[in-house]
Amino acid sequence: MPAYATNMRLKFPIVALGLEIITIILYGVFVVYDDGKSKGHGHGHDAHSNDTEPAEPMKLYPMFQDVHVMIFIGFGFLMTFLKRYGFSSVGVNLLLAAFGLQWGLLMQGLWDLHDGKIKVSIYKMINADFSTATVLISFGAVLGKTSPVQLLIMTILEITIFAVNEHLVVEVLGVSDVGASMTIHAFGAYFGLAVARVLYRPGLRNGHDNDGSVYHSDLFAMIGTVFLWMFWPSFNSAIADPGLPQLTAVINTYLSLAACVLSAYAISSLVEHKGKLDMVHIQNATLAGGVAVGTCADMNIGPFGAMLIGLVAGTISTIGFKFLSPILASNLGIQDTCGVHNLHGMPGILGGLAGIVAVALGKKKGPSAAMQAAGLASSLGFGLVGGALTGLIMKLPIWGQPPDQNCFDDSLYWEVPEEEEENEESLAHADHSKNKAEA
Repeated sequence: MPAYATNMRLKFPIVALGLEIITIILYGVFVVYDDGKSKGHGHGHDAHSNDTEPAEPMKLYPMFQDVHVMIFIGFGFLMTFLKRYGFSSVGVNLLLAAFGLQWGLLMQGLWDLHDGKIKVSIYKMINADFSTATVLISFGAVLGKTSPVQLLIMTILEITIFAVNEHLVVEVLGVSDVGASMTIHAFGAYFGLAVARVLYRPGLRNGHDNDGSVYHSDLFAMIGTVFLWMFWPSFNSAIADPGLPQLTAVINTYLSLAACVLSAYAISSLVEHKGKLDMVHIQNATLAGGVAVGTCADMNIGPFGAMLIGLVAGTISTIGFKFLSPILASNLGIQDTCGVHNLHGMPGILGGLAGIVAVALGKKKGPSAAMQAAGLASSLGFGLVGGALTGLIMKLPIWGQPPDQNCFDDSLYWEVPEEEEENEESLAHADHSKNKAEA
């Protein structure tokens, strides 16, 4: 790849401003404030109809802020574990989320027009944040190997496909997926894995010097973990029916997450050398309970059921990081940087299966077990096919994809402080001098 291909001076401003201008024009045509006259909340991954928000338009604002913190701080810092990719992890996360929520509000709102307009409410803002979560999950699968332009292209395509699948699953099939184990986590994970497969790099088959962490980068990533862990009950309950169902979603998520931590720590110690804990497992697998309990979060599965789901989720996630990720990379050519298959993919499927069982046992009235299964299949299908097609578009050489030697390195797309570079050079020089002296 020629050296100039990664120069972003023209292509990034053109794509970023072009997309924003198009979005602003579409908002001018379609989007108005919610005046409270349209009955019900409208469309979402667990749409329901009541008059809470028009009467109290700010009632959901605390929940919205919790979800917002997860999107911008939780997801952003969770991906800072790479030693030379922190700027991109937090910075590009902000870029994608800021554009994604605008596009998500449009794509989801087009299914729920009132007099030809999308009425913006706190509820719709929460759902728009949810749509960006799918992109940030997929971002983790290709972290360090893509340019900001490629990722903006992925954002617009993925959210469009997500909105179609969500409408099909929730509105057409009538599936219950309040915490979106299927429509967000499973979809986002397998979309990202399909993109990663299409963008496979043979040159990274044996690893890369920068594809790893240092002490402080793992500590930063734990900030993201703790924020996500604390606010996940809000994520799973934000758009549940007010009252008892919403409280049930909070309690189930709270208990599932707690049980998940214990199993993740235990299995990490079990599979690691001399029973030590692996920070990669702790950063990620401790969150799997929040993912897995999502579909049946508002169902009457009992505290015992929620904890059991969390226990299983932490176990399969940790085992996935230890044993499955290397197999995916070596045998299937899926280089999953953040291990989204272990945190979102498998726990998302577990959540879908738990939802099927819970509905079959009559834990929630309305949806059928067959439709729940169809919802899981739809989310996986849209994710894999949509991701593969998006990957083919992202593979076009015009988007400034980084060459293999510059992967996982901020300096290709960011101005990196000079003292950092000088410090690394002096350390390298010191190591060289030491080796020479020893020789």
